[in-house]
Amino acid sequence: MSAKWTPEGWRGKPISQVPEYPDAAKLAAVEERLRRLPPLVFAGEARHLKELLGDVAAGRAFLLQGGDCAESFAEFRADTIRDTFRVLLQMAVVLTFGAACPVVKVGRMAGQFAKPRSAPTEVQNGVELPSYRGDNVNGIEFTPEARTPDPERLVQAYNQSAATLNLLRAFAQGGFADLHKVHRWNLDFVADSPQGERYEELSNRLSEALAFMEACGLTAEAVPQIRETDFFTSHEALLLQYEQALTRVDSLTGEWYDCSAHMLWIGDRTRQPDGAHVEFLRGVKNPIGLKCGPSLEPDALLRLIDILNPANEPGRLTLIARMGAEKVESRLPVLIRAVQREGRAVVWSCDPMHGNTVKSSSGYKTRPFDRILSEVKSFFAVHRAEGTHAGGVHFEMTGQDVTECIGGAQAITDERLADRYHTHCDPRLNASQALELAFLIAEALKAERAAQARQLKAAS
Repeated sequence: MSAKWTPEGWRGKPISQVPEYPDAAKLAAVEERLRRLPPLVFAGEARHLKELLGDVAAGRAFLLQGGDCAESFAEFRADTIRDTFRVLLQMAVVLTFGAACPVVKVGRMAGQFAKPRSAPTEVQNGVELPSYRGDNVNGIEFTPEARTPDPERLVQAYNQSAATLNLLRAFAQGGFADLHKVHRWNLDFVADSPQGERYEELSNRLSEALAFMEACGLTAEAVPQIRETDFFTSHEALLLQYEQALTRVDSLTGEWYDCSAHMLWIGDRTRQPDGAHVEFLRGVKNPIGLKCGPSLEPDALLRLIDILNPANEPGRLTLIARMGAEKVESRLPVLIRAVQREGRAVVWSCDPMHGNTVKSSSGYKTRPFDRILSEVKSFFAVHRAEGTHAGGVHFEMTGQDVTECIGGAQAITDERLADRYHTHCDPRLNASQALELAFLIAEALKAERAAQARQLKAAS
């Protein structure tokens, strides 16, 4: 590193996308309370995720990252967590079985509360108030009291994250993720859709494969991977007071880990090389992500890679492209070529959500499914043309039966957005739309593997 790193070093750097707390003493007291609380995740878990992401960087696995746009205090329920986890399991099964490729599962869960905003304030009926920045900052209600940033919300976010993690670990290791239960993962509102039927077909084939394995002596008792799974958490490291308070020295290695999540990422609005967010995340040893929007130039990207992953460790850095459907083919190749030319070991992931947000004629913020689909297809096509591995996807999605993104096999129209538009921030894919994308990605991965096989055969 160019300079010695300390957990508080970010405080002397320029910073953006942070709330203005009116009571500095109260904020300091909350930070001190958080420093005394147990870690949410452990350094060994973060190291294990880094190893798995190293396989993704090498083209041997695929990253599936998804979950809520912004977690909510009001909608904090066990069934909400279960249903999102269940859809991620379904997507992972589709990808693993359809593409014969190991899938690394990372949730936007147990900490994804804060959201960057395009403006610090908003105006309604001539009244100007601070923008809603997520439940761990302020309330969504348009009142001076709700919109005033409150440090106590950081403690509530910690407690909700701890409870969410407890449930996720139980689901992942306690039998819910057993592959023998793939039929039970189908949500009622998805079961009768085209994607539900397709998933049921795949489940039947998987059940046959499991029966064959059991006949050969490969039972769930002998092969734990059949009955349990690895599942990791992630969020955007936006509120650095919270992140610093949960950063601890690992007793085994003596290195610093941000124990608020297994993986943290830097947003497209906060990726300034000399800024506070880059300064903070360069020093923690977690796997980290970097959102790469269409304004990012190759030289700037290489500078950020040098800062965030100076040792060029595979699995350390995931580049999350969020270009927008119209810009992928023009903006992504130059970044890939620069990274390849310099021999940087990174995971390339596609976020097809954030560059495709529009305002519908009915006034709702939405994302057209065909544009999301187009960006994913273009992402894979670009990597295929460049001879590189399209390593992952990053979705905002939910297990709830929402109508927030228009289109898809369900043919959600502009007029139907109001039916079940529940998001506190950005529009999310519902389970049926998420499964539809999973099948598409499985086919793209299968094509990638077939192309690699052809190249090996031609070379030999």
